[in-house]
Amino acid sequence: MHIMGTTDPAEFAATTSLDDLHRALERFGVDPGWAKREPSLWPSPRQGFKPAHWSYTSGRAALEAASRFVSTEFAERRNLILFNPVEGNRYATSRTLISAYQMVLAGETARSHRHTPNALRLVMDAGPDTFTIVEGHRLPMVAGDVLLTPNWHWHGHANEGPQNAFWIDFLDVPMMHFIDGGMFFERHPEGIESAAPIEHDASMRFARADWMAALDAASDDHPGERRVTLGPPCLDTIGLQMMRLDPPTQSAPVVHARTTASIIYAVADGSGETLIGDERFAWARGDVFVVPAWWPHAHGAHERSHLLRVTDEPFLERLHWLRSEDQPVPAALARLAPVSR
Repeated sequence: MHIMGTTDPAEFAATTSLDDLHRALERFGVDPGWAKREPSLWPSPRQGFKPAHWSYTSGRAALEAASRFVSTEFAERRNLILFNPVEGNRYATSRTLISAYQMVLAGETARSHRHTPNALRLVMDAGPDTFTIVEGHRLPMVAGDVLLTPNWHWHGHANEGPQNAFWIDFLDVPMMHFIDGGMFFERHPEGIESAAPIEHDASMRFARADWMAALDAASDDHPGERRVTLGPPCLDTIGLQMMRLDPPTQSAPVVHARTTASIIYAVADGSGETLIGDERFAWARGDVFVVPAWWPHAHGAHERSHLLRVTDEPFLERLHWLRSEDQPVPAALARLAPVSR
């Protein structure tokens, strides 16, 4: 058996050419850094993942079809993974984050579990008797609410009403996949965790009414665009902002600097379009689209719209990897021309 890294030193001394040395290094189990066809270090980020868009209308129809065949006993969760269309990928939405559409049928429960990845969800459609339980706290699920399930917190869902419930999940699982020893998962021994009565003001819930009021009181970051940060509490690796976009009237949409952060947007309400690089994506309520790292983008709303902005900025900030670079206005931005009121 050949054990890597134990080549006889005399073999290297006996080499008579660079090609001969390379063959000896191959047997040694090492790769000569000077002979790499592509460098391992490059002067600026590469755009590995692609911009992509998913329709909530189609996603909801797919979940309704799946509900005829897939029960919560059959699967841990009835969800649809929004995977980025790059070769070899069937899971991650961006390099570090994943998003998914999820459904819980009327009268159904999704058992409690916990895991090391951080997670959150944006509720799209749910009746008054739908709730999630986070560490024993029963949180209502109202359309437009953002609910957190931080690292290693028990969480399960129940729908005790007559209306099917739909929401959008976000997790940092792809980030955890890079750390072989980072992933842990456990099911709750009671199936679904018991909980106290509904807590409308629970800390893990950012109610639509609250973030709407915060946006009303905020100032524009750019003309027709304002943001508020959701928190505390905050997730260690995922940043959350709710954005309000108004249709432009006199000036073109703002081009957002390309950044080392990955960004997933989910449309809480409204409609519009976003230019990512030179590609245009039209969006409506419940849609999801991704702006991978180092892609510039610009939004243009057709009506007042609210978008949840989910990023890996906190993770990058902790490692001093968060950088941005302003971009010139692209010619394709004319497709997002101001809309007359």
